[in-house]
Amino acid sequence: MLLIKNAIKEQADDIAQLIMTAMTDECCMHFCGKGHGLDDFRRMMRELVSQEDSQYSYRNTLVAMVGQRLVGIAVSYDGGRLHELRHAFVTAAREQLGKDHSNMADETQAGELYLDSLAVIPEYRRRGIAQRLIRATKEKATAMGLPCVGLLVDKGNPSGEALYAATGFRYAGDSRWGGHEMKHLVL
Repeated sequence: MLLIKNAIKEQADDIAQLIMTAMTDECCMHFCGKGHGLDDFRRMMRELVSQEDSQYSYRNTLVAMVGQRLVGIAVSYDGGRLHELRHAFVTAAREQLGKDHSNMADETQAGELYLDSLAVIPEYRRRGIAQRLIRATKEKATAMGLPCVGLLVDKGNPSGEALYAATGFRYAGDSRWGGHEMKHLVL
Protein backbone atom coordinates (compact mmCIF):
# COMPACT_ATOMS: atom_id res chain seq x y z
CA MET A 1 0.00 0.00 0.00
CA LEU A 2 1.37 3.41 -1.03
CA LEU A 3 1.43 6.24 1.49
CA ILE A 4 2.44 9.84 0.73
CA LYS A 5 3.60 11.76 3.80
CA ASN A 6 6.02 14.41 5.03
CA ALA A 7 9.65 13.33 5.16
CA ILE A 8 11.66 13.02 8.34
CA LYS A 9 15.31 13.93 8.87
CA GLU A 10 16.32 10.27 9.20
CA GLN A 11 15.43 9.76 5.52
CA ALA A 12 18.12 12.21 4.36
CA ASP A 13 20.31 9.55 2.67
CA ASP A 14 17.48 8.18 0.53
CA ILE A 15 16.14 11.65 -0.26
CA ALA A 16 19.57 12.94 -1.32
CA GLN A 17 20.06 9.95 -3.62
CA LEU A 18 16.68 10.51 -5.28
CA ILE A 19 17.31 14.26 -5.68
CA MET A 20 20.50 13.34 -7.52
CA THR A 21 18.53 10.90 -9.68
CA ALA A 22 16.15 13.73 -10.60
CA MET A 23 19.07 16.05 -11.35
CA THR A 24 21.11 13.48 -13.38
CA ASP A 25 24.81 12.80 -12.87
CA GLU A 26 25.77 15.29 -15.59
CA CYS A 27 23.88 18.08 -13.87
CA CYS A 28 25.32 17.18 -10.45
CA MET A 29 28.82 17.34 -11.91
CA HIS A 30 28.03 20.79 -13.33
CA PHE A 31 27.84 22.02 -9.73
CA CYS A 32 31.19 20.48 -8.69
CA GLY A 33 34.49 22.31 -8.81
CA LYS A 34 37.70 20.81 -10.16
CA GLY A 35 38.77 17.68 -8.31
CA HIS A 36 35.30 16.96 -6.92
CA GLY A 37 32.88 14.28 -8.02
CA LEU A 38 29.54 12.62 -7.39
CA ASP A 39 30.52 11.22 -3.98
CA ASP A 40 31.37 14.75 -2.82
CA PHE A 41 28.09 16.06 -4.23
CA ARG A 42 26.15 13.24 -2.51
CA ARG A 43 27.72 14.08 0.87
CA MET A 44 26.81 17.74 0.41
CA MET A 45 23.24 16.89 -0.59
CA ARG A 46 22.79 14.63 2.48
CA GLU A 47 23.83 17.56 4.62
CA LEU A 48 21.47 19.96 2.82
CA VAL A 49 18.54 17.54 3.14
CA SER A 50 19.24 17.24 6.89
CA GLN A 51 19.07 21.02 7.36
CA GLU A 52 15.88 22.92 8.00
CA ASP A 53 16.76 26.05 6.01
CA SER A 54 17.77 24.53 2.67
CA GLN A 55 15.74 24.30 -0.50
CA TYR A 56 16.47 20.55 -0.37
CA SER A 57 15.45 20.18 3.28
CA TYR A 58 13.50 17.16 4.42
CA ARG A 59 10.96 19.75 5.61
CA ASN A 60 10.24 20.59 1.95
CA THR A 61 9.92 16.93 0.96
CA LEU A 62 7.00 14.60 0.49
CA VAL A 63 7.91 10.92 0.43
CA ALA A 64 6.14 7.96 -1.13
CA MET A 65 6.36 4.94 1.13
CA VAL A 66 5.57 1.29 0.44
CA GLY A 67 5.68 -0.26 3.88
CA GLN A 68 8.91 0.97 5.45
CA ARG A 69 10.60 1.56 2.07
CA LEU A 70 10.97 5.06 0.64
CA VAL A 71 10.22 4.70 -3.08
CA GLY A 72 9.76 8.29 -4.26
CA ILE A 73 10.15 11.96 -3.40
CA ALA A 74 8.75 15.35 -4.30
CA VAL A 75 10.81 18.30 -3.03
CA SER A 76 8.94 21.61 -3.28
CA TYR A 77 9.03 25.06 -1.71
CA ASP A 78 7.58 28.54 -2.04
CA GLY A 79 9.27 30.07 -5.09
CA GLY A 80 9.25 33.45 -3.37
CA ARG A 81 11.71 32.07 -0.82
CA LEU A 82 14.23 30.80 -3.41
CA HIS A 83 17.11 33.14 -2.53
CA GLU A 84 16.69 32.58 1.21
CA LEU A 85 16.55 28.78 0.78
CA ARG A 86 19.29 28.62 -1.89
CA HIS A 87 21.80 30.31 0.41
CA ALA A 88 22.61 26.97 2.09
CA PHE A 89 23.36 25.35 -1.31
CA VAL A 90 25.56 28.24 -2.47
CA THR A 91 27.52 28.21 0.80
CA ALA A 92 27.93 24.41 0.83
CA ALA A 93 29.01 24.28 -2.84
CA ARG A 94 31.64 26.96 -2.25
CA GLU A 95 32.99 25.33 0.92
CA GLN A 96 32.69 21.65 -0.01
CA LEU A 97 32.89 21.56 -3.82
CA GLY A 98 35.07 24.57 -4.50
CA LYS A 99 32.62 26.24 -6.87
CA ASP A 100 30.81 29.56 -6.56
CA HIS A 101 27.16 29.52 -7.64
CA SER A 102 26.16 32.83 -6.08
CA ASN A 103 25.16 34.23 -9.49
CA MET A 104 23.03 31.25 -10.53
CA ALA A 105 19.88 32.16 -12.47
CA ASP A 106 16.58 31.88 -10.64
CA GLU A 107 14.78 28.62 -11.34
CA THR A 108 11.46 29.70 -9.85
CA GLN A 109 9.49 32.77 -8.91
CA ALA A 110 7.13 34.14 -6.32
CA GLY A 111 3.55 32.93 -6.61
CA GLU A 112 4.31 29.27 -7.27
CA LEU A 113 5.16 26.22 -5.25
CA TYR A 114 8.29 25.14 -7.06
CA LEU A 115 8.58 21.38 -7.61
CA ASP A 116 12.35 21.18 -7.43
CA SER A 117 12.86 17.43 -7.55
CA LEU A 118 10.58 14.51 -8.37
CA ALA A 119 11.92 10.96 -8.51
CA VAL A 120 10.83 7.37 -8.02
CA ILE A 121 13.23 4.46 -7.58
CA PRO A 122 13.51 2.40 -10.80
CA GLU A 123 11.71 -0.75 -9.63
CA TYR A 124 8.63 1.29 -8.62
CA ARG A 125 8.30 3.42 -11.75
CA ARG A 126 5.27 3.26 -14.04
CA ARG A 127 2.94 2.52 -11.13
CA GLY A 128 1.41 5.98 -10.79
CA ILE A 129 3.62 7.01 -7.85
CA ALA A 130 4.97 10.14 -9.55
CA GLN A 131 1.42 11.20 -10.41
CA ARG A 132 0.37 10.70 -6.78
CA LEU A 133 3.34 12.79 -5.62
CA ILE A 134 2.37 15.54 -8.09
CA ARG A 135 -1.23 15.54 -6.82
CA ALA A 136 0.03 15.74 -3.23
CA THR A 137 2.31 18.63 -4.23
CA LYS A 138 -0.65 20.46 -5.77
CA GLU A 139 -2.58 19.93 -2.51
CA LYS A 140 0.41 21.35 -0.62
CA ALA A 141 0.36 24.45 -2.87
CA THR A 142 -3.33 24.95 -2.18
CA ALA A 143 -2.79 24.56 1.57
CA MET A 144 0.02 27.17 1.39
CA GLY A 145 -2.20 29.59 -0.53
CA LEU A 146 -0.06 29.38 -3.68
CA PRO A 147 -2.04 29.40 -6.93
CA CYS A 148 0.12 26.99 -8.91
CA VAL A 149 2.92 24.46 -8.97
CA GLY A 150 5.85 25.28 -11.25
CA LEU A 151 8.81 23.21 -12.37
CA LEU A 152 11.62 23.00 -14.90
CA VAL A 153 11.93 20.00 -17.18
CA ASP A 154 14.99 19.36 -19.32
CA LYS A 155 14.22 19.79 -23.02
CA GLY A 156 16.06 16.49 -23.52
CA ASN A 157 13.64 14.62 -21.23
CA PRO A 158 10.52 13.91 -23.33
CA SER A 159 9.28 11.18 -20.97
CA GLY A 160 9.39 13.61 -18.04
CA GLU A 161 7.62 16.24 -20.09
CA ALA A 162 4.95 13.68 -21.08
CA LEU A 163 4.37 12.79 -17.41
CA TYR A 164 3.91 16.44 -16.51
CA ALA A 165 1.60 17.07 -19.48
CA ALA A 166 -0.50 14.03 -18.50
CA THR A 167 -0.97 15.48 -15.01
CA GLY A 168 -2.08 18.89 -16.31
CA PHE A 169 1.11 20.96 -16.48
CA ARG A 170 1.29 23.48 -19.31
CA TYR A 171 4.18 25.30 -20.98
CA ALA A 172 5.01 28.70 -19.44
CA GLY A 173 8.35 29.56 -21.09
CA ASP A 174 11.95 28.57 -21.66
CA SER A 175 14.74 28.60 -19.11
CA ARG A 176 18.28 27.40 -18.55
CA TRP A 177 19.46 25.67 -15.38
CA GLY A 178 22.31 23.36 -14.40
CA GLY A 179 23.90 23.77 -17.81
CA HIS A 180 20.76 22.54 -19.62
CA GLU A 181 18.02 24.06 -21.74
CA MET A 182 14.76 23.71 -19.82
CA LYS A 183 11.04 24.33 -20.14
CA HIS A 184 9.14 26.04 -17.33
CA LEU A 185 5.82 24.26 -16.79
CA VAL A 186 2.97 25.20 -14.46
CA LEU A 187 -0.02 23.36 -12.99
